[in-house]
Amino acid sequence: MNWKKVAIAAGVGALAGYVVKEQVVNKQGVTPEKALKIAKEAFKKQGPISGSWIYMKPEEITKNGVDYDVYRGGVSKSQDGETSQYEFFIDSQTGTIVDVAEAN
Repeated sequence: MNWKKVAIAAGVGALAGYVVKEQVVNKQGVTPEKALKIAKEAFKKQGPISGSWIYMKPEEITKNGVDYDVYRGGVSKSQDGETSQYEFFIDSQTGTIVDVAEAN
């Protein structure tokens, strides 16, 4: 057995695996965890948050005539002794916050 050929084959296999992994990750877009982190960072700019959640499965919404695959989540903020709830939608491909609304 030629060890040089085995080493080259192993290297090519590892490189191919890495390339496939990167393509899958790039196609997936933003993970739910990353989407929640983006939302929390945005809300923290207006003060501390006291809780947060996100649905792990993307859903479809239409906003201003444009269809999006989004993660839906929410945050709780305490201000002046009052707790407010906000719901947000984040594009699952780009991580852009598509919509935010105060929950009733």
